[in-house]
Amino acid sequence: MEGRKLPIAVFVSGRGTNLQSIIDAIESGKLDAEIKLVVSNRSKAYALKRCEKHGIPYEVIPSKKFKTHQEWGEALIEAVKRSGAELVVLAGFMKIVPPNFIEAFENRIINIHPSLLPAFKGLDAQGQAFDYGVTLTGCTVHLVIPELDSGPVIAQAVVPVLPNDTAETLAKRILEHEHRIYPQVIQWFAEGRVRVDNGKVVVLGAKYGTLPFNPQLERF
Repeated sequence: MEGRKLPIAVFVSGRGTNLQSIIDAIESGKLDAEIKLVVSNRSKAYALKRCEKHGIPYEVIPSKKFKTHQEWGEALIEAVKRSGAELVVLAGFMKIVPPNFIEAFENRIINIHPSLLPAFKGLDAQGQAFDYGVTLTGCTVHLVIPELDSGPVIAQAVVPVLPNDTAETLAKRILEHEHRIYPQVIQWFAEGRVRVDNGKVVVLGAKYGTLPFNPQLERF
């Protein structure tokens, strides 16, 4: 690809399947981004093996090594600034990021959550939705603010709950949609199309009222 690539930092804690979807989108030419750094709070996260395979730099910065949440936030801020990343992508990062970190990168931190926010915030959102008995759920990409899973929504994908679903099969299908819409949202940032207006996100040129992903398109 030609042209500028958006420098990003990706935060992970576990398997890193969303990280892999971002890597795949970059390598296939669909996403104009470059992963400058991966940060993990866990040294044994499988996501780090994905970094090694693809030659992506990473740092392990566990919160338990710092006396306070703020000191941990300062270490995260320093790492991201040193990398040159302009957008922070939380991809299965299972720690609440400190307020000072959020303030340092206001409107430049995004997260993906496996429910249609504001429904089913917090852990095991898929299980919450399944236990509640909803017929529709999905996933949400949103800006990160200090309040958990409460930032302005950027994109959502709807996933039906089927009669023969289990919490596990539902979670698997939601994850497939996460892998589609997360790279797409990052591409919107790369194209400079994301605007925040009065606490709401507007994507310039987006086809509102249509599905957020069209497999017939070569690019997002």
